[in-house]
Amino acid sequence: MERAAIYCRLSVEDAQRQEGKDSESIANQKELLLAYAAKKGWQVTGIYADEDYSGLREDRPGFQELIAHGREGRFSVILCKTQSRFTRNLVTAERYLYELFPLWGIRFVSVVDGVDTARRENKRASQINSLINEWYCEELSDNIRAVLRRKREMGQYLGNYAPYGYEKSPFDHHVLVPCPRRAQVVAGIFRLYLLGFSCTGVAEVLNGCGILSPAMALAQEGKDCGRKAKGIWTASTICKILKNPVYLGNMVQGKTEKISYKQKKSRPCSKEQWTVVKDTHVPLVSEELFGAVQKKMAKNRKA
Repeated sequence: MERAAIYCRLSVEDAQRQEGKDSESIANQKELLLAYAAKKGWQVTGIYADEDYSGLREDRPGFQELIAHGREGRFSVILCKTQSRFTRNLVTAERYLYELFPLWGIRFVSVVDGVDTARRENKRASQINSLINEWYCEELSDNIRAVLRRKREMGQYLGNYAPYGYEKSPFDHHVLVPCPRRAQVVAGIFRLYLLGFSCTGVAEVLNGCGILSPAMALAQEGKDCGRKAKGIWTASTICKILKNPVYLGNMVQGKTEKISYKQKKSRPCSKEQWTVVKDTHVPLVSEELFGAVQKKMAKNRKA
């Protein structure tokens, strides 16, 4: 009896399917594949699944466990609903389906699109599937970029969290509104610097007053900022606030861009590529105060 492993995947784009199409839910995929395995008389030795992961990524926990167990010889068949559930990456598909899996004695079968690596004549159809899957991801990435670019041009805020001193409007999360308590802190930071305090000095004043740093404020609200929260104000945090034109009521976005739709890494954009939209929200400091601070910072850098 063949020992089979079932692999299911659901990503965000799959969840946003058009009305009327069959559900791509993990539960439905499992049900379909278990029925198929039973019909073939295969023994299912494991079910692996990933939710909210793109098919371009290989760092999916369920995928990595599947590959590790396949290398150990725990099963001889991998069963998926479609090849795109396994991967949408052309290179990944070729490496596993036609290089590593045969080496490990594993047969790959996808039910809906009819891929079966045990059939030699099936290879070309599988490679065409891989190419179509990759084109889909590239087109989806281009469409998302276009939508985000348009939103930036409209002055909509696209960050995960509002800049310190602001919060997202409860009526529209793309609009920034002043946070009463922290807006006063921001204004105080600008005034202290203009009075002669260094960035380090301003940070020491805030820490002495027991005011939470931006990262700690997010952590207290139960928000994950993606890194370990710094418990105190630092000179670099003060410097970033003093330089940020968002406090003038202007939206400056698009400072970085993804290197490729296949990678998470981003690279900085030139200032000419930034999207700047003025007067999108209430300023926390006046143009005179902001301008005076910029002049003082420039003078201090030269000194």
